[in-house]
Amino acid sequence: MKYLFLLYTDEDRFDDRTPEEKSKVVGAYMAYSEALKKAGVRLAGEPLSHSKAGKRVRSGSVEDGPFADGKEQLGGYFLIEAANLDDALDWAARCPAAAEGHVEVRPLWDVGG
Repeated sequence: MKYLFLLYTDEDRFDDRTPEEKSKVVGAYMAYSEALKKAGVRLAGEPLSHSKAGKRVRSGSVEDGPFADGKEQLGGYFLIEAANLDDALDWAARCPAAAEGHVEVRPLWDVGG
């Protein structure tokens, strides 16, 4: 079954880090992505630009980002294939975002296509 991991962290906190700290964070995500690949479960994954760069379309109007009022914003995603929800949750718990924010795990809806 396919699962989407939505990664929520404080994007402003990342921006405030030193170059060395940023490098360490990026390295942790790269190592995690490589572990997903080696296990054969990673289907896709990408970081997102700062929410200030986003737009939201609603009923024909366009709103500028950021959109979240909270301190955590959607910062990226991974799409994996796991045998079951427990395996997906195990992988999500290892994601760097789980340590400083949270990871929302959503099964993909199989529409039979």
